[in-house]
Amino acid sequence: MLSFRKNLENIPIYDGVEKNYRVKINANESTLNLPPLVEERVFGRLSHLAFNRYPNEEYYDLIEQIAKNFSVDKSQILLGNGSSEIIEKVFQVFGGEGKKIIFPQPSFSMYKIYAKVAEAESVIFNLDKKFDLNVDEFIKKIREENVNLAVICNPNNPTGNILSVEDIEKILSSIDCTLLLDEAYIEFHGKSAVNLVKKYKNLIVARTFSKAYGLAGARVGYMISSKEITDNVKKIFMPYHMNSLSLAVADIVFQMRDEFVPRIQIAVSERERMIKRLSEIKNLEVFPSRTNFILIRHEKADELNEFFESLGIGVRFFKGNESLKNCLRISIGTRAENDEVFDAMKNFLEEI
Repeated sequence: MLSFRKNLENIPIYDGVEKNYRVKINANESTLNLPPLVEERVFGRLSHLAFNRYPNEEYYDLIEQIAKNFSVDKSQILLGNGSSEIIEKVFQVFGGEGKKIIFPQPSFSMYKIYAKVAEAESVIFNLDKKFDLNVDEFIKKIREENVNLAVICNPNNPTGNILSVEDIEKILSSIDCTLLLDEAYIEFHGKSAVNLVKKYKNLIVARTFSKAYGLAGARVGYMISSKEITDNVKKIFMPYHMNSLSLAVADIVFQMRDEFVPRIQIAVSERERMIKRLSEIKNLEVFPSRTNFILIRHEKADELNEFFESLGIGVRFFKGNESLKNCLRISIGTRAENDEVFDAMKNFLEEI
């Protein structure tokens, strides 16, 4: 008889299978592959990889680069398969039976699942109607619940809004627990709180190569924190948990990250253009965003999503999620894709 670990029945399976959309703007991915110069360097690097060796050199090369860029010690950096793996490991380290982890709602959907896996209690902090986080009330909740880990996604996914660096520091200076700051979309905002790591030993900053640098397929992320925290998180990673190919690609991308700046600027420009255009559609609520996606709300969101599906356009619809009722999240695509999405939405909503 099969005997599984308790509570697994309460954890959903993440289904990554998707339709073959003609216009795919549902996963906040980059619309472009690597810049030509970066691609050339990548293939040159891969041709010299020692596939018969474990990825020590590639792992520590990337760590050294990241540490140098942020002026921290190499011992303060950990790498993972996307920032998702890092976040999951942090939840494991600070979770456990009797421990509490607080995070806003709505936010990254995996936080709740990671807390379950870590056998920790989720403390949900509801954002307001505009999806803003009340900093004073958040601090109060942390103290009242005596949580072990607080988590903030900044900019927030899927709402797109932000907390200022000053607000983040206010939280850090007012709590005793660890704060995990998920900065997956920070390149589209430009105002990171990563320098606070040097001042606050209880801060963890998680980053990814998946969004702004278009390496969703390579799965590479990193965290920056105090040595005490990284030493403990490191304990629950498997040996050689990352592969040489992904690490070598990320190393080149990080070296050549300036090549991505024009693409990030274009995405930001398109985001602002789309926000302005969408805001002109009657009865459509458009939320401010500092990411590479836009959250919208309309009472006919379900029908709009079905219309997009019929056109081969894939967006993110939060069916059954009460905190995101009638909301759609639309990733920023190419200019042509954005125009097509806008025209389709405008025509559909004006006809109903």
